[in-house]
Amino acid sequence: MGSTSAHNNEGLGRRGLIKRSAALGLISVPTMSFLSACATGGGGGEKGPTKAPGGEKTEKNPLGVKQGAALEAFIFKGGLGDQYAKDAEADFKATYGAEVKHTGTQQVGPKLTPRFAGGNPPDVIDNSGADHLDMNKLSTQGQLQDLNVLLDASSMDDPAKKVRDTIHPSTIEKGKHGDKFDVLYYAFTIYGTWYSQKLLESKGWAYPKTLDEMVTLCGEIKKTGVAPWTYAGKYPYYVHFNLFAQIAKIGGMEKWIAIDNLEPNAWTSNDAVKEVVEHYEELAAKKYFLEGSQGLTHIQSQTAWNKGKAVFIPNGSWVENEAAPTTPPDFGMAVGALFDGTGDKMPHGTLRAEPSEPYLVSAKGQNPVGGMELLRIMLSKKHAQNFATKVKSLTCVMDATEGMTLSPGLASASKVFKEAGTNLISLQLQEWYPALTDEKIGGLTGQLLTGELKAADWIKKTQEECDKVAKDSSVAKFKRTA
Repeated sequence: MGSTSAHNNEGLGRRGLIKRSAALGLISVPTMSFLSACATGGGGGEKGPTKAPGGEKTEKNPLGVKQGAALEAFIFKGGLGDQYAKDAEADFKATYGAEVKHTGTQQVGPKLTPRFAGGNPPDVIDNSGADHLDMNKLSTQGQLQDLNVLLDASSMDDPAKKVRDTIHPSTIEKGKHGDKFDVLYYAFTIYGTWYSQKLLESKGWAYPKTLDEMVTLCGEIKKTGVAPWTYAGKYPYYVHFNLFAQIAKIGGMEKWIAIDNLEPNAWTSNDAVKEVVEHYEELAAKKYFLEGSQGLTHIQSQTAWNKGKAVFIPNGSWVENEAAPTTPPDFGMAVGALFDGTGDKMPHGTLRAEPSEPYLVSAKGQNPVGGMELLRIMLSKKHAQNFATKVKSLTCVMDATEGMTLSPGLASASKVFKEAGTNLISLQLQEWYPALTDEKIGGLTGQLLTGELKAADWIKKTQEECDKVAKDSSVAKFKRTA
């Protein structure tokens, strides 16, 4: 977890994709002020060549990194820590005889906004956490290095293979702004309903296959005096990890894409939205959430879950590392795929699994070629396995953990990922419009889960919030087709 204070760990130690909230009430200056001020200086939208010191391109140095050219790395230090990045930096330093300046922080946005504005950003950035930089704005302004050069370079493990052939295809899709690939999502997160395998087996409970079976099991669980569910009530968008994906599974990706694209009536005309949101309304009405969950941080809710106060929690695969300090040794952490509903467009076993942990290389940094080379090193099997060992999470490098002995949560995540095959869900709404999902819709979800808001009102108000963003010319819009 690193040496950050408990307050920071509770407030800002969230992972990758997530993450992106304005973490209401935890920072004294509104996050959006950092985002709107982002990177307005330093050449603005110019898209000139990088000023990387060039080195000779060879088979072992396909990007042409200059020997001895210093590198600066700015790494988010939250649930995954930053040791895995330091390990890759050590290899860079050994190979190129270069100094690497490393900063581990939970305040990427506040610390780097003035540097982008001043034209002196660091070379490589892990842009995660609640206080992240606005990548959409940076990309639009030409501040981000086009990483196609990296994709076309030979991989560390096999010079005959390009980097692009070693990583999950969704990594490339997710990292694009328009046609430009300028964000490398290094981790690969498995989202779902997390539970203790030991607890389920000891009670004779089976992980439910359908929404109805989940409601029935919750009734059984409650009779034993344990809460069926808990969640991070201070950051209710954690519930969206499941709720949004459940809508996509039942209604199909085509209808979810309409939601990502902020199309009119995308929420109100989708029957899957009604089915899923009414399911959560029912869970709330039957008091199937741990009492007091609405006041918990993600850390506190995970701790309550670890202590057996609740059976299920919505989360991502970083939870195993983040909750490690309070997880009993024989807990048997496991994750289940999405539940079946009515007339689902996607089959049983469908999973929300997508790239996370966004890495950027500054086009106007001192050594963008070095920044890309650090990423190439991180994308080697050696460092992908080091990441899996150190932080119990997958990377975007395909099959990197084959043959490894995995921790319980990571083994479970890998299993459901394999079983899902191509039935994977990837969502963009939270990436593209974090203030909308984390604050506006998150606030509505918080009310839904305490029974203050009915499903019909949640849907109506969520549509209204999306319509507002769609009509707001100050918000950059993005479109997806698949």
